[in-house]
Formats: sequence, structure tokens, C-alpha cells
Amino acid sequence: FLIVMFLGEMLTPVFVSLVIAYLLDGMAIALERVKVPRLVSVLLVFLLFLATLFILVVGLLPVLSRQVGQLLQELPAIIANGRNLLMRLPERYPEFITQNQIRQMLDFISGELYLMIQHLLTLSLASVRGLLSILIYTIMVPVMVFFFLIDKARLLDWVRQFLPDHSGLAVEVWGVVDQQITNYVRGKVWEIVIVWGVTYATFSFIGLRFAMLLSLFTGLSVLIPYIGAIFMTLPVAVIAFYQWGWGADFAYALLAYLIIQILDGNLLVPLLLAGVVNLHPVAVITAILVFGGLWGFWGLFFAIPLATLVHAVIKAWFAQHRKVHAQ
Repeated sequence: FLIVMFLGEMLTPVFVSLVIAYLLDGMAIALERVKVPRLVSVLLVFLLFLATLFILVVGLLPVLSRQVGQLLQELPAIIANGRNLLMRLPERYPEFITQNQIRQMLDFISGELYLMIQHLLTLSLASVRGLLSILIYTIMVPVMVFFFLIDKARLLDWVRQFLPDHSGLAVEVWGVVDQQITNYVRGKVWEIVIVWGVTYATFSFIGLRFAMLLSLFTGLSVLIPYIGAIFMTLPVAVIAFYQWGWGADFAYALLAYLIIQILDGNLLVPLLLAGVVNLHPVAVITAILVFGGLWGFWGLFFAIPLATLVHAVIKAWFAQHRKVHAQ
């Protein structure tokens, strides 16, 4: 925990590689079960990983870059449309809202957009550092993923040297949590891919602009239960309104998005994550706030597995405590 807290930023490529290797190891183990040697299974899985990475970089990044550029070009027009819509509200509903309230709201939004633009400019000024980071991730991460996979047994033996002699409780807890985390992470990755693909196909079919960009963030939004789906409703509604205005197409876009979210929550999640997470919604949201605040994206990604780990540790701790006192 202390290493992650104080050295997390420097060791991010290591953690990213470890997470990817953890995900890919399940595929290698599946191949080993059908009598494929470990070396061959690792090579096949690693080549598949490299091919997927190549397709994403060559096929996805240009599309996303183009749509982000188009969105930034049309952002002033989108803001102007929203401003005009808000300014007409006091005329239609004078008993609920006033011109002064609208101006205050617009001033607040303008200030937030100004800060956002400043942040983007800061990022662009640091483009050299960003380029170096991309090079580090592009070269180092695949190499480390390969060594994590090929030397898994050796690395685990090395880690075991640092465990205390009386580590029975820790081993017991990890045995329970390991399966939970494995199933959760792999299930969540499949959920992201499926929601992303279905949303992209749906938005492309109805002709919604920036379909790839919106569908990608819709897929990533499943990392944040409850909050992500609500948060993504706004950009989808704004883009749909900017493209079609009030009308049937706007309603169809929001209805399609709503159906995707309903199917995800009531069909996909129970299918992919059945029996994995048994936490109260309050515990889930608290874990998202805590771990997301500590470790950003990866904290959000692993918020529920980490909450499951904490829950298992506390449960085993008190069970052990009661057992000692009973003796």
C-alpha cells in the first residue's frame, strides 16, 4: 500500500503491465488445460495481445483523433445553441426561472470551460513529456507483460520469500479474493467491449455524430456503477440535440441509449458478473470515491475488487479473532 501511495506514479508502467498480464494469464491457463505447453500458450496469447494492440493503435486512434478534432471545432456552435436554448427558458417559464439566474448559470459554465481549456493548453505544452510517456508505454509495457507471463512461477516464488512464516490467514483471504478479482476484471473487460460495440453499432445505425467517441466513453462508463451511466447521458443528449434539435430523432437516440443501459444492468452484468460482487450500493459508491480519488483511472477500475478485498480481510480478521477468544 505504501509503495503504491508513494511510488505509484513512477511505477505506473509496471502496474499497467501487471494488470494486463493478470488478464492474459487466464487465456494462457485455458490453453494449458488442453495440453498446450506453457511456453507455447504464452507466446500465442502474447501475439494475440500485440495484434489487438496494433489494431487499436492503427484503426481506432485515427478515428478518435478525427472525431475529437471535429468536436473541438464545433464546440463553439454547440455552446451557442445551448446558450440560446437557456436564454429562452425565462420567456417560457417566467414563474420558475429568471434572466438573472440564467446569466449566473452561464457565467459559471463559462468559467468552468475556461479552466478546462487552460488545462488542455497545459497538456499541449507538455506534449514532449507526453510523447516520452507514450514511447515508454509502447515499448516497456509489452516487454514487461511478456516477462510477467513467461516467468510467472519464478516471480511468485521470489515474492513468497518476503511473506512471514505465519501467513495462513493472508493465504486464506487471498485464495477467496483471487477468484473474485479474476472473474470481476475479466467480466468487466468483456462488459466494456460489448457495451462499446453495441453502442457504436446503435449510434451509427441511427446516424448520431461522433458515434465512436460517444460509444467508447459509454463503454468505459461501466467502470463506475450507477454514476457512469448517468454522467454519459448529458453528452449523448447534447450531441443529439445539436444534431437534430427537439424531435423524433432526438427521442430515438435517448431511447436507444436508455435501452442499452437497461440491458447492461439487467442482463449483461448478471451474466458476466454473477456471484462476483456482493456489496451494498453504498459500499460500491464509497469504494469508487475512495480508490478513484487515490489512484485515478486504475482506482476506478479496481474499486470494487479492492472493496471486496477489504471486506474479505475484515471478515477473516474478525472470524480469526472470535476463534482465538473461543479457544
